[in-house]
Amino acid sequence: MVKRLQNKVAESRLTLPGVAVFVFVVWLLCGLVSGQWWVQFGCFALSTYLMVELNNTNALIRIYSRMVSCTFLMLGCCACFLFPSLKGAVLQLFFISSILVLFLGYQDKQSVGTSYYSFLLLSIGSMVFAQILFFVPLLWLLMLTHIQSLSWRTMGASLFGLMTPYWFGACWLAYKNDFTPLVSHFQQLTVFQFPFDYTTLPNHQLAVFVFFIVVIAIGITHYIRKHHGDKIRIRLLYGFFAWTDIFAIIFLALQPQHYDSLLRIITVCTAPLFGHFVALTSTKVTNIVFCVIAVIMILLTGYSLWTVSSLF
Repeated sequence: MVKRLQNKVAESRLTLPGVAVFVFVVWLLCGLVSGQWWVQFGCFALSTYLMVELNNTNALIRIYSRMVSCTFLMLGCCACFLFPSLKGAVLQLFFISSILVLFLGYQDKQSVGTSYYSFLLLSIGSMVFAQILFFVPLLWLLMLTHIQSLSWRTMGASLFGLMTPYWFGACWLAYKNDFTPLVSHFQQLTVFQFPFDYTTLPNHQLAVFVFFIVVIAIGITHYIRKHHGDKIRIRLLYGFFAWTDIFAIIFLALQPQHYDSLLRIITVCTAPLFGHFVALTSTKVTNIVFCVIAVIMILLTGYSLWTVSSLF
């Protein structure tokens, strides 16, 4: 295989440290110190570590490459206007944790423990974004078709995992004799905005959303064309990312008021798809696509910084 720029970048051991330095600078310019976003930054750093573990544990890319975590970092910088959100940072952290644990139960219909802990983590994430519970039927379906771990036992364990945080919360609210917060939390699931109002999204947010759709389309198209080169397990995991991405994109398109939270989920699922594309293709066309996408990422990061940073 001819080593083009994209391959040199994808396989270099300096890529991840270089991207990490770039991301840290973006955080500083965005307002890390002045805004005291240390907890958000810590969640972002831990999320990045979990993306590295997700790649390593599942061998998502069959060669040495850190493109999954690098893509995650760069996509996160494109949407640096999300950095101040503590709820979004917590949601992203627990969503990554949930799928990392869920993948441990691959082809094991007796994986009660991993199913419980995976959905427990997802349920904790739902404490800050109740609508993530709409992903539960999709996850059950993907457990059946892609993770191949769904059984009556694992489904029961997942239900117990989902209920556990709310059970403890209900006990505390019963002690305080005030169930209003719990009722208000679940009432969020009944709120739908119609007609869809995209005027609430600034231009930089719309630009990032359109860019993400393009990157997802590239990643999924590559996955469909080249998946035969991977083991069956890896193909199924990438199918998991693709279907979750599609569901989240449709959800965001129908309910744009949830942009901040859904874009974080999309970032997690898009990173492996595009990372696979960069690391495992080597043609003139794909090299040009990589260079164009990289430049657009930097420009979008600059555009987002210009719109949100107090320095500009």
